[in-house]
Amino acid sequence: MDQRRKAIAAVLCIMVTALGAAAQSMEPRLNSMAGGSPGLRQNSVQSQTMGSVPQGIVSPQPIALSLADAIERGLRQNLGVLLSQDAQLSAQGQLWQARSPLLPGVSARISENAQKVNLAAEGFSKIASQFPGFPLVVGPFGYFDARLAFSQSVVDFSLLASERSSRQNAAAVKLTYQDIREAVVLVVGATYLQSIAAAARVDTADAQVQSAQALYNQAVDMRNVGISAGIDVLRAQVELQSRRQQLIAARNDFAKQKLALARAIGLPLGQDFMLTEKIPYEAPEPITVEEMFDQALKSRADYQAALSQVHAAEQSVRAAIAEHLPSVSIYADYGGIGPTPSDLRGTFTTYAALRIPIFAGNRAHGDAQVAQAELNRSRQQVENLRAQVEQDVRDAILDLQAAADQVSVATSTVDLAERTLMQARDRFASGATGNIEVVQAQEALAGANESYISSLYAYNLARVELARATGSAERGFRQYWKEK
Repeated sequence: MDQRRKAIAAVLCIMVTALGAAAQSMEPRLNSMAGGSPGLRQNSVQSQTMGSVPQGIVSPQPIALSLADAIERGLRQNLGVLLSQDAQLSAQGQLWQARSPLLPGVSARISENAQKVNLAAEGFSKIASQFPGFPLVVGPFGYFDARLAFSQSVVDFSLLASERSSRQNAAAVKLTYQDIREAVVLVVGATYLQSIAAAARVDTADAQVQSAQALYNQAVDMRNVGISAGIDVLRAQVELQSRRQQLIAARNDFAKQKLALARAIGLPLGQDFMLTEKIPYEAPEPITVEEMFDQALKSRADYQAALSQVHAAEQSVRAAIAEHLPSVSIYADYGGIGPTPSDLRGTFTTYAALRIPIFAGNRAHGDAQVAQAELNRSRQQVENLRAQVEQDVRDAILDLQAAADQVSVATSTVDLAERTLMQARDRFASGATGNIEVVQAQEALAGANESYISSLYAYNLARVELARATGSAERGFRQYWKEK
């Protein structure tokens, strides 16, 4: 009975550990479905940067894909970047629309007119009754007119402020484009790291299958010579089957991670590729929150874009207030008019107009209130974003330090687990114990490897998120590969 209880307990232990390992292997996939890591989920453009416009022809041969290649592809084909480029074009168009009333207007017109007029409809019936023979229908008659016209707004403070507001909006959109590129570097880098981690899990699961197969073969051999009990063979077989299931799940997760990476960088989903990078580890350099925060305020494009939005709102308030002020414009035209193109006489018109608003139903007052409310919102959003920038920096630094410590502990744990497994195998081979110790040691090694992979991924992701938090993701990436 004791042997049976031990066997049942061992099987339950294997099943629980297998389920835990499977859940850990699914964690990156679930994070990807939920929007990635916490740092990624906080990014407002996450939904856009996870898509792309695929480009290229599918090659039957797998292509080599480095992290640098993936980021460069993402910066060209990512949906967020492409949409942001269109937003820049739209902002430039709106700027020209706001600038147009301030620019000179020049137009040319050529017309030929033919008319026949009923004077009775114009009220000439009484005159015709007093003057017999007065014609009530005149025409047809016509004339030809060729004319060049010029108009110019000389002084209009409202239009000037509106143009400056549109200019600041265009600058904000341009900065938003830079922020989108930073987000793309983060998304592509994180997805590539997730793919590397998934590949490492496949390698680890495959190694565990080989180890479980060796344990099973050893248990069968020892049972055949009468050294080991049949329960050891069953236990080893359950362990082998569990490891095979984990390998299948790991391979499936790796394939889906590669699809997510291809979607983010615009690679055709039918194109197979190989990851050329391994998960790197470099000890973090000493950094301070104050230094990183100051750098972030200067470099974060989203913060600078928010400041530009404040300046645009300030100009909108000035434009609304200036609706009360007079404006000056000029107009002039010159052309020839006559019955035929060969018989034209030169004529011209010119004037300067002073427009003085007196009462327009308090429209200017309403525009000023709307603009002031927008300015208040923009200022509040800037202050909120400033606090968010500081939180991002602090979170990234804390994650980086914690992940570095986790990598150190996980490295030591893997070494201890490997030594434990080696000793357990020696004890089982010598007949000192059953293979339950070996199975437990294998489970411990599998958990240690998973912790190492997860901590190494978390460390590198924290490095990317710190670069994103300080606004130096793209610049730091290019500098890193230039030095490399």
